[in-house]
Amino acid sequence: MGSSAVSRRVSDDDLAPASIVNQVATIARKNLAPMAAAIDAGTIYPDELLRRLGDIGAWASHLPKNGRADLSCAIQAIAALGEVCGATAFMAWCQNTLVWYAANSDNPRLIARFGDKFATGQILGGTGLSNPMKSFFGIEKLKLKGRKVEGGYIVRGALPWVSNLGPGHFFGTIFEREDQPGGIVMFLADCSAPAITLQPCKAFLAMDGTGTYGVQFRDVFVPDDLVLADPAGPFVKKIRSGFILLQTGMATGLIRDCINIMNEVDAPLGHVNRYLPQQPVNFQELLAELETEAMALARDPYNEEESYWRKVVALRLRAGEASVAAAHAAMLHCGARGYLRSHRAQRRLREAYFVAIVTPATKQLRKMLADM
Repeated sequence: MGSSAVSRRVSDDDLAPASIVNQVATIARKNLAPMAAAIDAGTIYPDELLRRLGDIGAWASHLPKNGRADLSCAIQAIAALGEVCGATAFMAWCQNTLVWYAANSDNPRLIARFGDKFATGQILGGTGLSNPMKSFFGIEKLKLKGRKVEGGYIVRGALPWVSNLGPGHFFGTIFEREDQPGGIVMFLADCSAPAITLQPCKAFLAMDGTGTYGVQFRDVFVPDDLVLADPAGPFVKKIRSGFILLQTGMATGLIRDCINIMNEVDAPLGHVNRYLPQQPVNFQELLAELETEAMALARDPYNEEESYWRKVVALRLRAGEASVAAAHAAMLHCGARGYLRSHRAQRRLREAYFVAIVTPATKQLRKMLADM
């Protein structure tokens, strides 16, 4: 398979998974925590930190070997970041999905050019699959259109929100072929291409430092070297479980910190908080269940059985709903002090809603399960 050709510079046997997660957690506590509020406000995009995480192997742990892949370390590393900053956990997911796309492509020229650079963080980027993922389940139509020309494709259209972008960044997305009914192609978009424009978005409720832009394609030439899969259908089916499972790290990290927040206010407020229906121990049990299931599914992301796919979708739904519930409980446990802009409880609540609405959103996940 194409993934076996990915070059890998992160050595020391690709670093032990536990070592990677521990290093990520240390960076999160020492370096990320002081920046979390600024990232949330949009005054910082932490590109240097993302590259540093690449240096320690955070983006390479899920690269396939001998036709198999294990996402557990990547999910745990995202969770370690998410325990401190939901926005950075989201950007980590973006980078990991970009690596996942390149690692699973059968295009040898694309793999030779980008596989190592994405996996080490030399090149940053993300995923523009929000619209395509909705289109596959009858929610939207594909927003990008393309036609074949010599040496590649010409692509036009616009995507409203793509994250972890900037000059020199890349992201994976899909266009519909105008010259071949039903044909879809997945490719890497180069943010530095002259015919691609990054448009700043209106301010979000949270997580404004995620490098999120509207992206306009004005007859962009996409060379064959940047094609991830043509046709894209079988490729999407191959990478879709990994795409979704990696998001569980955003949820579990956030839930863990919400538990921490509730425990932090137990001494001054426990005498009255005990009357609240949801307690830290309840979320600790729920978190353990989510993590156990995520780790089990993460070890087999190429499983094509429908029962496995249903478990992935159901876990993602449960994780999003649990994030909102945990953040809501943390706010209630904190009371007025959590309502202060300076307290992280209110940031965690805003981040939790993002976990519940980022593609695939709660309503889409419920539709997917209903349609199975």
